[in-house]
Amino acid sequence: MTATTPPVPGDQEEGGADRPGRGFNRRNFFSGVIGAAVAAPVALGSAQAAMASSPTGAPTTDAAAGPASYPFEGEHQQGILTPAQASSAFISFDVTAASRGELADLMHTLTERSRFLTAGGSPASVGITAPPSDSGVLGPQVVADGLTITTSVGASLFDARFGLASKKPSKLRAMEDFPNDSLDRARCDGDLLLQICAHNSDTVIHAVRDIARATRGAMQVRWRQDGFVSPPRPSGTPRNLMGFKDGTSNPDVSDAAEMSDLVWADAGEPAWAAGGTYHVVRAIRMLVEFWDRVNLHEQESMIGRRRDSGAPLSASGEFDDPHYELDPTGESVSLGAHVRAANPRTPESASSRMLRRAYNYSGGLDSNGNLDMGLIFVTFNQDLERQFVTVQKRLADEPLVDYIKPFGGGYFYALPGVTDSGDWLASGLLA
Repeated sequence: MTATTPPVPGDQEEGGADRPGRGFNRRNFFSGVIGAAVAAPVALGSAQAAMASSPTGAPTTDAAAGPASYPFEGEHQQGILTPAQASSAFISFDVTAASRGELADLMHTLTERSRFLTAGGSPASVGITAPPSDSGVLGPQVVADGLTITTSVGASLFDARFGLASKKPSKLRAMEDFPNDSLDRARCDGDLLLQICAHNSDTVIHAVRDIARATRGAMQVRWRQDGFVSPPRPSGTPRNLMGFKDGTSNPDVSDAAEMSDLVWADAGEPAWAAGGTYHVVRAIRMLVEFWDRVNLHEQESMIGRRRDSGAPLSASGEFDDPHYELDPTGESVSLGAHVRAANPRTPESASSRMLRRAYNYSGGLDSNGNLDMGLIFVTFNQDLERQFVTVQKRLADEPLVDYIKPFGGGYFYALPGVTDSGDWLASGLLA
């Protein structure tokens, strides 16, 4: 993980016009060039043009990598139920906007840039004397490349600065230390979180630079963690950097009733929050050099699954039910095994399941020359306490804690989706 990270350099342009009816002068916010890029027609053959033939709003598809684009508008944001793309960046920001009006302008800008970037198209032509309206990282045309940008808010956004305290989601707070954590508070929490995912890393980098340029002066990077998803090897669920399949027992995202029970906001949240969900990010270092010296039998016993197939130790296939009720003393799958502690599969534990969207990370070497790599553990929860916090408490002092070190992340609330062309992120919150 990158420690407190400076913002990505942006351009030096000023002179953007004010939004009618708003008191915020957007000179340091985003220029008319950026706005022109949003309004520019999408090139023939781009993802947005392809979507014109998809009146249902279904994603268009690139068979080699996955969907070429996802619809930006809808009840929920993309990047939650969306299959995990290969590349990601999780970037937390401290908002530096000076007023609620400036915060609203920031959210308008995030909406406009996200709408354009996730559809793809032609950057605005500004002539040879002005700085280019686009970094050019993706070439002369911005390709969608399955990009999703998921915007979430942290508890600190609801302090006294913007008068939002009464609208804070009921369970939202700073992430607490659990037993065995080693949290670095400079790498935790934040006012806003952007989860940026795409099929290729250059698409993620392009989006990061575009947003950094457009929001210059309104928010400052607090921390950033980039990740990747490994392809299934040889098949089934992708593996983490301990060599085990990760996410086998995820809830079925195609089951609307299950998503309603486990992911989307319930009636206990403020009205504006409908369509949103609690977004948890945990950066967890894996002490892989230590782990690699442990024999395979012990590794599998700590996890509760076979490393080669991903099957529970009490079964033969990755997706087989482990039938813990037939193993009450833990003869096959230890009572303290990670998968059993996390999800005991009892009637009482069913409501604590959560939707996972994990990414691996590899950060080079630490100051002592040891490999710095691990997991970006990401979950979406209807109820932070009932789900993530309850599971974390069950995992306290599990055998795996000798080989992992949670050090960063935070609790956030993923905003409801943008429902139409006139809507914008956090419109209900800031109305």
